[in-house]
Amino acid sequence: QVQLVESGGGLVQPEGSLRLSCATSGFSSESDYYAIGWFRQAPGKEREGVACISAEDGSSYYADSVKGRFTVSRDSVKNTVYLQMSSLKAEDTAVYYCAGDTTYGGRIFFTQMWNDPQWYDYWGQGTQVTVSS
Repeated sequence: QVQLVESGGGLVQPEGSLRLSCATSGFSSESDYYAIGWFRQAPGKEREGVACISAEDGSSYYADSVKGRFTVSRDSVKNTVYLQMSSLKAEDTAVYYCAGDTTYGGRIFFTQMWNDPQWYDYWGQGTQVTVSS
């Protein structure tokens, strides 16, 4: 049974930093999935893709709004994917989710599909990030 559990959210001041964790279980190895994506959803807005990391080679992908500020990484030993967020802005306030893709992967996924939540199979429960002074 696959589970994704996010942690690390909280209240942070503008320009501050926060690291989110996505602990995965139920995957016997990284060959069981293609990608882990990070998404966020603010009140009244659609869920949007923030970042994604390939299970095969660790390649990372980012939304334009977070490039240069967010970094996605993984620890294969701990079965955990991280989202390091820095220079946070009020508009980064949202519930952040991690999600697993076990179906697609590949060049088309990582160039055209990774930021669309409909292509992911498993989701965590989310963690709240609030950026405010």
